[in-house]
Amino acid sequence: MLHYFMIFRKYRKYKTETLIFLCVFVFFIFSFYASIETIKADSSATSVTIIADSPPPPPSGGGGGRGTIPVPTPVASVVFSGRAYPKRTITLLKDAQVAATTIADPGANFQIDLSGLSPGSYIFSIYSEDAEGRRSSLFTFPISVAQGATTKVSGIFITPTIDVDKKAVKRGDNIAIFGQSVPETEITIEINSDQPFFGKVKTDKDGVYLYNFDTSVLEIDQHFTKSKASLRGEISPYSQTVGFLVGTETIEKDNTGCGRADLNCDGRVNLVDFSIAAYWYQRPISANFALIETDRLNNDGKIDLVDFSIMAYYWTG
Repeated sequence: MLHYFMIFRKYRKYKTETLIFLCVFVFFIFSFYASIETIKADSSATSVTIIADSPPPPPSGGGGGRGTIPVPTPVASVVFSGRAYPKRTITLLKDAQVAATTIADPGANFQIDLSGLSPGSYIFSIYSEDAEGRRSSLFTFPISVAQGATTKVSGIFITPTIDVDKKAVKRGDNIAIFGQSVPETEITIEINSDQPFFGKVKTDKDGVYLYNFDTSVLEIDQHFTKSKASLRGEISPYSQTVGFLVGTETIEKDNTGCGRADLNCDGRVNLVDFSIAAYWYQRPISANFALIETDRLNNDGKIDLVDFSIMAYYWTG
């Protein structure tokens, strides 16, 4: 990072704030897999099990021949299994690069086998997208694999997806909270306030859930909601948080394709969106941009490194 900063300093025409933005940009492009949405594998809300089989013994040497037959170096493999969303694609990243994909069965179970690995340490991450294109949190596993061994990672429980139907809701009106998880699973929904409120609902045969929340118990302010799934004693981590404003009027959410971190609503997250966010960095945001920040970024009323980290996670280029 220091190297890039020294290069940028040569260009005197840039202001100090611009230099900061450029440094932040380089940082989050090379570090996007460590974003704020990451869930570590050792989360207490999960029952992930990591087992490494013992590598096979080295082949015994032969004798009597004029030459020796080279023995190929045993490679390592990793097997991931767990639950996601029924008939949806699960993506496996290896050191922030797509390594494999698979599709969950109708019961939302999946397994990904990754072989041909060189011995060493890797950062594996898994995520899925539901039927409406909403993305789960990124589930991350730092794993060291041994030569010739198979490491099995089981009990993965991908977080539910979550969304709301309104950007702003008149206090006392209902707001719909919905998403997707494993079929026939209990979903716990948390809504923050001076004290948190909790609700429970079951997913249907397709894993879809819907919860209508009465906002009369909430104060006029910004709020966020998140959800987690529970099935036969196994509990997923919490989903991403989604924000909404409780006030004096209701504003329906725009569902025309403005996804998370897509600030200009063009279906992509790239330098244009970064520039928009950079303009509001460490500045009071306008009322109009506050609605965008609530809907597509961190929902804390400001632009900081957390928002850039979210953009990095959704980066399309």
